[in-house]
Amino acid sequence: MRRFLAPILGLALLAGACDTPTPQASEGPFKKGSGTLRVLAGSELHDLQAILDDVKAATGVTVKLTEIGTLDGIERVASGAAVRDQDAIWFSNNRYLELHPQASGRIDVSTKVANSPVVLGLRASKAKALGWDQHRPTWSEIAEAAGAGKFTYGMTNPAASNSGYSALVGVAAALAGTGRALTSAEISALTPRLQSFFAGQSLTAGSSGWLADAYVQRQSGGAPIDGLVNYESVLLSLNEGGKLKEPLTVVYPADGVVTADYPLTLLAGANEQARTNYAAVADYLRRPSTQRKIMETTFRRPAVPGIALSKSFGPADGGLVELPFPARYDDATALVTGFGDSLRKPARTIYVLDTSGSMKGARIKGLQSALLGLSGADNSLSGELTRFNGREQVIMLPFSTTPKAPRRFDLPATNRQPVTNQIRGYVRGLAAAGDTAIYDALTRALELAKQLDGADPNRFTSIVLLTDGERTVGPKLPAFKTYHAKLPAKVKAIPIFTLLFGEGNVQEMTEVARVSGGRTFDARGGSLAGVFKQIRGYQ
Repeated sequence: MRRFLAPILGLALLAGACDTPTPQASEGPFKKGSGTLRVLAGSELHDLQAILDDVKAATGVTVKLTEIGTLDGIERVASGAAVRDQDAIWFSNNRYLELHPQASGRIDVSTKVANSPVVLGLRASKAKALGWDQHRPTWSEIAEAAGAGKFTYGMTNPAASNSGYSALVGVAAALAGTGRALTSAEISALTPRLQSFFAGQSLTAGSSGWLADAYVQRQSGGAPIDGLVNYESVLLSLNEGGKLKEPLTVVYPADGVVTADYPLTLLAGANEQARTNYAAVADYLRRPSTQRKIMETTFRRPAVPGIALSKSFGPADGGLVELPFPARYDDATALVTGFGDSLRKPARTIYVLDTSGSMKGARIKGLQSALLGLSGADNSLSGELTRFNGREQVIMLPFSTTPKAPRRFDLPATNRQPVTNQIRGYVRGLAAAGDTAIYDALTRALELAKQLDGADPNRFTSIVLLTDGERTVGPKLPAFKTYHAKLPAKVKAIPIFTLLFGEGNVQEMTEVARVSGGRTFDARGGSLAGVFKQIRGYQ
C-alpha cells in the first residue's frame, strides 16, 4: 500500500474555549470511581468499545455511550437538556458547540483523547495518475481537478456529520487563503470555487462509518467512485481491513486540514460522583499505554506528546497545518446552509409514503408533522439545517392499494417560500385509506427516478420508504429483488432508506435497504420527525 505523507509543517490544533489544562499522561496508580459515566457521543466512537472495557476493569467505571447526531447533541447541550440524563459528552470536536450562543456555562473540563485530520483518500491508481502519490496538492488543486471531472469522491453531509463539516471548513479556509477565520461575506465570494470542488462529489452520507461501508459496496456493486474525504483513521482502517480491491493513497493537502481531537467533556452541573468518574476515565485514556492502544486499534493519532506514530501513519516526524475554524456562530452556520442551498450537487428525493387505512389517526398526523418540519416549520438548529434546500427536487409518492400519482416540487435557489407553501398544502391533504402495495410503489419510484435522472443526471437521488405495515397486495419481496437486480447500475445504486414504523416487517425493510445500498432507520420508539431529519443527512 502506498501513502503520501507530509513533512513537518507544525501541528497547530486549536484549543477549545472551555478547555482546562489537560491532565499530564501518567502510568502511576489508577484513579478510581464507581458506577456509570453517562456519555452523549458521536456514532464514530463505537470502535473504542474495547478501550472502554479496559477502563471499567482498571477504574471501576462503566462508560455508557448514548449515540446522537452532532446537531441534536449540540441542541441538547445548549438547551440544558443533556445534563438531565447525561454526565459528559464526547464528540469529534467541540468547536461548533462552543460557538453556540446558549452553550456558555453548559460544559466544564475537557480532555482531548486522540487526533484525526480530515483528508482525502484516493484509489492508488488514481492518485498516481494525478501525481498525488509524489506531490502534495493544495485544496485549490484538488478542487480544480474535481471540477474538471478528473476524480470522484464521497463525503458526509456537513449538516449531519463532523467529518463533512470539517472538510467544508478546511476547503473554504484553504481556498480563501487568509490564514484567519472566515466571515459570511468571504464564504459567499468563494461559491464558484467551492462549487467546482463539490462537482466531484458522487456519494453523500450522514455518518463517516456508513460512508466507508457505502464506498466498499460501490467498488463491487457497480457505480464505483475514486475516493473519500474522511477522517484519516477511517481511511487507514479501510486499508487495513482487507475489504478494498485497491488500497487508498492518503493525500494530505499541502495548505492544511481541520482535525478532530475527540474531547471527552464533563457537563456543567454534573454531580460529584460523575466528576470523580470523569477524572478516572480521563486519566486512563491519557495514559501512554492507552494512547498507543487507541492508535493501534483505531488509527487515531495520540493526543499525548512524545508517543511515536506507528508505521501506518508514515514517518514519525509527519505533521499537518491546522486551518482556522469560523470564529462566529452565524458564520459557522452560514457555511452549512450555503452548502445545501448553493454549493453541493442538488438532491432529488422521492418520498414513498404509506397512506393505507392503518395509517389513520395519530400515524398520518405524525407523518404530516415530520414533512411539515422539513418544509421549514421546524425552527430549531437541526430543523434549519435539515430543511429542504434550494435547488432540491422533492417528489411525494403516496400509495395504498396502488401507487398514487406522484407530485413533484422543484425548489428554487432563492425565495423558496411559495414552493414550500405548496408542499405544506399537499402534505396536509394526505389521507389514509386502502391496502398496502409496498413493492408496486417502490417499483414506481425507481422507474420515476430512472426517467428523471435521464433528463437531469447531475443530482443525488434517494428514495425514502415509510410504511407502518406489511405488504397486503401486489408483488412480494422476491419479485421486487428480481426486478431490482436487472436495473441499470446507476439506478440500482440509488439508496432506499426504509423506516421501521408501526407493525412494519423489520426483516423485509432491512433487506430492501441492504440490496439498494441504503439504510434502515428505527422510528418505532421515538420521534418520527427526528428520524426524518436524521435521514436528511444521507440525501
